[in-house]
Amino acid sequence: MIVQVAGQLLTKELDRVEILTDGGVAYELACPLNVYEALPKTGERCMLHTYLVVKEDGWQLFGFVTVYERRVFQKVLGAKGVGPALALGLLSSLTADRLVRAIREKDVATLQSVPRVGRKKAEQLILDLADKLDQLQASGTAAGVGRPGAPGTDDAIRALVSLGYSTVDAEKAVRGAIDGGAKGMSAPELIRSALARIAGR
Repeated sequence: MIVQVAGQLLTKELDRVEILTDGGVAYELACPLNVYEALPKTGERCMLHTYLVVKEDGWQLFGFVTVYERRVFQKVLGAKGVGPALALGLLSSLTADRLVRAIREKDVATLQSVPRVGRKKAEQLILDLADKLDQLQASGTAAGVGRPGAPGTDDAIRALVSLGYSTVDAEKAVRGAIDGGAKGMSAPELIRSALARIAGR
């Protein structure tokens, strides 16, 4: 099982990326939308947590920012009538946290806001998964998109998530702070800089 891919980001699109590993092998990964928002610029290094789906007509690799997102993807795939494309669509339209919350709280309206999910599909997701998500840890426990050499990045992201920000917003704020010159900062300084960006200062 391929669980991580790390290397140089070759291609970055809304729904797919290509990563060239240090061993000279390039992988194409299908990804939810938040991965695009969290990735660095093409040519830079990154790492994604991955899940391999094996079918009779081929293999497909999926990439995620966090282990939590990958686990949610796996759980959603276990629901009746849900394939990889729909599972990816759910994670693209809703964050992993919001998707899990909607299923746990039996929020049919939120699930129906996702393209290709009607009332029957939303109810099926709730029926199949509502009691199977309790063991999942909160998001942000293992940030996956990384820039080696940016100390405190993962700690800063976890801290922002613990303050109530979504993983996507935390990633964007921390990456923005690093791009804005906070690369050498400690985790507490990076957190303050990211919070300032969120506040629009």
